[in-house]
Amino acid sequence: MAMASTVKVVLGSIAFAVFWVLAVFPAVPFLPIGRTAGSLLGAMLMVIFQVITPDQAYAAIDLPILGLLFGTMVVSVYLERADMFKYLGKLLSWKSKGAKDLLCRICLISAISSALFTNDTSCVVLTEFVLKIARQHNLPPHPFLLALASSANIGSSATPIGNPQNLVIAVQSKISFGDFLLGVLPAMLVGVCLNALILLCMYWKLLSIEKDEEDAAMEVVSEKEVVSHRFSPATMSHLTSLNSQEWSSTMESMNIHSSPNTNGNKGHVESLRNRICSSENEIQEASSVEFEAANDGLSQKRDELVLSNRFSSTKAMTDANSMQSSEGNEDVTEVWKRMLWKTLVYLVTIGMLISLLLGLNMSWTTITAALALVVLDFKDARPSLEKVSYSLLIFFCGMFITVDGFNKTGIPSSLWDFMEPYAQIDHIGGVAVLAAVILVLSNLASNVPTVLLLGGRVAASAAAISPENEKKAWLILAWVSTVAGNLSLLGSAANLIVCEQARRAPFLGYNLSFWNHLKFGVPSTLIVTAVGLTLIK
Repeated sequence: MAMASTVKVVLGSIAFAVFWVLAVFPAVPFLPIGRTAGSLLGAMLMVIFQVITPDQAYAAIDLPILGLLFGTMVVSVYLERADMFKYLGKLLSWKSKGAKDLLCRICLISAISSALFTNDTSCVVLTEFVLKIARQHNLPPHPFLLALASSANIGSSATPIGNPQNLVIAVQSKISFGDFLLGVLPAMLVGVCLNALILLCMYWKLLSIEKDEEDAAMEVVSEKEVVSHRFSPATMSHLTSLNSQEWSSTMESMNIHSSPNTNGNKGHVESLRNRICSSENEIQEASSVEFEAANDGLSQKRDELVLSNRFSSTKAMTDANSMQSSEGNEDVTEVWKRMLWKTLVYLVTIGMLISLLLGLNMSWTTITAALALVVLDFKDARPSLEKVSYSLLIFFCGMFITVDGFNKTGIPSSLWDFMEPYAQIDHIGGVAVLAAVILVLSNLASNVPTVLLLGGRVAASAAAISPENEKKAWLILAWVSTVAGNLSLLGSAANLIVCEQARRAPFLGYNLSFWNHLKFGVPSTLIVTAVGLTLIK
């Protein structure tokens, strides 16, 4: 493509520079309007400077990519509501065998979840889980945060729905979901393992530190507190001893009163005793009659009271049981409804993935799955749809227009014409040069603009060699532009999400610094990218 007029080149470069500065540094002091507004400003400048016409600007917006991105975000929202990421968080600490085992689990789970539900979503949801687990095990958080962010980037490279740049590549290249997965999956699996190995080597000593003695003592105290609140039979033994003392004293008094008088006349005593016994018998007979009459009246009243108390208590118990049973039935019903809804969400998601593997249209498949989840929820969808990142969709619209305008200046074509002879993918040197160009541009201009600028040119150059090389060129672009995000903290949105989520987490806040990330990011990115390139099919 020939260079445009000098005026268009200058004005188009200014508009793209404004977009680039605000996309990479969204909070610059002279214009802190953010990435989304920055992309719209760049698009507006392209039209105002007449680099492109309004009709060309509208035509530059890629609706299939926006539809695919929107559908994926809606599905992720409903998966989060169905506790999918909560289960993934629990899986991190389930039967964990120490810090090194935990780090490897984070790498694996982060990679898999990012490949299926996008890297940004996985990082948003899993960051706080990782911080909590690190604090519970008294471990430094930054190795685990690095494992989460870097593995999310590597894992997202395996599928077209893993990250935004893969969405662009899948739509523009028309590579099916299954072919994309098979082409990048070996590199992704090896890359995740290498990334975990690099983390273990760099932080082996830090991950080998045992818990402090103070923490161990606190655990012992907490166990003692739990034991002290267990059931103790002291009250029962106290009542038993008291009853035994009363019983023994009663028996002693009975023995004392029952002892016979041995001094005195036995005969006189006998006669007196007989008289007393006869009089006592008469008195007892008379009193027994009166006592029986009084006792009959008392027993009748007592029986009436007992019957009324039993009736009232039975009625109260019946009412309470009926209320509890109704509440219990309602709770059981709600639990079953919740379980049924979760099952349907998972089935719809699995159906979406199977449809993508079968080669159906990716945009309409994800939108159909999203609308199916909305209908199955059977309630107002506004709270769920409000969680969709519409600012990201608007950012993409502005970016499409801005990049298309910059392409029309002829600058990217001229630069590619200079690099093309050295970046042919039919030999190792050409692949290395192409990877280096993608790596540098992805960190300077961000990965999605890099894909938009280079994608068509790299594919056309490879197609001139063979159709198989065209597909391989697209997959190399997807692999390198994604892994390049691990180079620095500013290399990908997933890194920034983990950093911000960790810093703002209540009671668990941790600041992941730029240099801590860079020390790990440079060797990991170079090694993982180089090894993965040999496995791209």
